[in-house]
Amino acid sequence: MKIVASFKLSAVLGALLMAPMAHAFDSFITRDGHRLIENGEEFRFAGIHAPELHRIEDDAKGVCSADPRGWGQYFKWPTADEQDNWIQSLVLTGHKAMRVYVLSVATPYDEACDRETHILAPESRDGMPRLNETAMVHYDRMIALSEKHGLRLILPFIDHWMWWGGREQLAAFYGENEDDFYDVNSKTYAAYLNIIEQVINRTNTITGRKYKDEKAIMAWETGNELKSSTEAFLTTTSAFIKANDSNHLVMDGTYLSINEFAKNDPNIDIISNHFYTVNHNNTPEQVKQDLKDINGKKVYFIGEFGLEPVSHLNSVMQSAVHSEYKGAKAAGAFIWGFRGRRHDGGFYWHKEGSSNVYSYHLPGFAEGYRNDEIAVVDVVRAAIAQMNGEIKAKPLPVPQAPVLRDIVTPNNLQWLGSPVGRWYRFERATQAEGPWQIIGDGISDGQNQFNPEVDVLFADPMPRERSKRYYYRVTAFNESGASAPSNIQSFPR
Repeated sequence: MKIVASFKLSAVLGALLMAPMAHAFDSFITRDGHRLIENGEEFRFAGIHAPELHRIEDDAKGVCSADPRGWGQYFKWPTADEQDNWIQSLVLTGHKAMRVYVLSVATPYDEACDRETHILAPESRDGMPRLNETAMVHYDRMIALSEKHGLRLILPFIDHWMWWGGREQLAAFYGENEDDFYDVNSKTYAAYLNIIEQVINRTNTITGRKYKDEKAIMAWETGNELKSSTEAFLTTTSAFIKANDSNHLVMDGTYLSINEFAKNDPNIDIISNHFYTVNHNNTPEQVKQDLKDINGKKVYFIGEFGLEPVSHLNSVMQSAVHSEYKGAKAAGAFIWGFRGRRHDGGFYWHKEGSSNVYSYHLPGFAEGYRNDEIAVVDVVRAAIAQMNGEIKAKPLPVPQAPVLRDIVTPNNLQWLGSPVGRWYRFERATQAEGPWQIIGDGISDGQNQFNPEVDVLFADPMPRERSKRYYYRVTAFNESGASAPSNIQSFPR
C-alpha cells in the first residue's frame, strides 16, 4: 500500500510541477570530431558532480546492518520539490550539463533495508530484468525537469561496483559470475542489452516522449567505471545503443586508461576518465596525457575527480579548461560530489569513507569549511565561466522565495530553501496581512551532517500567548539581493 500511494502521489506532483510543459532545448547535442556542438556552437561545461538526482542515499540514517556485504545504505526516492530544487540549484549556479549515477540493481537485502531499486529480478530464471515503474517515474521527472530548466544529462546504465547494485547483482539473477557481465555470450550480458533497450524506448510519463527523443539527454554512458571493458563488449554495446537510438551520443564508461579500440569505434562519441589519488592519476598532467592519447579522435570528458584540497582541485580544473592537444580540449569536467536540499529543510550529505571530505552544497556555505565548500564552488563557477569564454563568473541571481512547510511546532520551523539562497530572515505576525516582526535573521540551512530527526535549523525565540494564532513567513537572501517572502503558515493551524 505504501508503494502504491507513493507512486500515485509522485505522479500527481510531477504532473502539477510540469504544467505547463516548458521546452528549453531546440536540438540534440551533436559531435564534430573532438568537439560537442549545441546549435552550431561548441559546447563545453564544468561543475560539481550531482550523482543523486533520481535516487537518494540518506546518510543521516546510517548503515543498514541487514546487508551482509558489510555495507548497505538507506535509500529513498526524491520528492518532486526536491528534484526541482536540485536541478535549479545547478542551473542557477551556471551548470549546463550533469552526469548522474547508474540505474540501481536489486539485491536480496533490499526489503530488510527498506529500499527499492530501478532494476528488478526477472520473473523467471531465463527471463529478462524488469524496470521498477515506481523508480522510473522519478527518472522521468528528472529528465522532464532538466528539459524545463535547461540542463543536459549524461546517463550511465550499469555499475562495475556493487554500491547501488551493479554487474555482480545483475549476474546473480542468472547464477553467473560478475565477470560474465563483460562476456558478450553470457546471459548477464543479454540482460544488460535488454535493460538498455527498455530504457531507451521507455515513454516518459511526464513529457510523453520516448527517452530516445528527449533532448535533455546528451549522452548514454555504457556504465560507471566499467574498467574491464573489452573490444567485443564495447563494440557490441555501442552498436546496439546506436541501433536503438540515433539521436544521442554514446560514451565509453571505462576509466583509468584510454583504450585504442574505443578511439577507433565508429559508434563511440565520448571518451572519459575519472581521477582519484588512490588511482595515481589525479593530476593536471593526466588531462594533458589523455588528450594526447585520444589524439583528437573523440570528445574527451573528465567525469569525476576530487577528494583533495581546493588548491589541488583548482589545478586539475584549470588544466581541464585550458590544456590543448592539436586543437582538442576537454569538453567538460566534474568535481565529486554534490547533495541537495531536503523537502522539509536542511541538506542531504555524504562523507567519503575515512576521509574528511563531505559532499558539497550549493551555492556554498560556511558550515562546509572542512572541505572548503565555498572555495570549491568558486573554483567550479570560475571554470564554468571560462568554458563559456567569459572572464569571470556571473553574480548569482537573486533568490526565489523559499517554501515554508506546515508548522507542527514553532520550536522547529521547517522550510525548503531557495535554490541559490545563502541565508534567511524569519518574520512573525498576529494577522495574516501583518504587520511583520523579524524574529530571526542571517539564518542558514547549510548545516553539514544535518539529521532531521534531532537537528533544528531555526526555532521561534519570541514569547507566545497560548490563546493567540501566529503567522510566519521567511525570505531568502544572497549577495545579489532578497527574494519575495515565502508562503504564509500559521500556528496553531
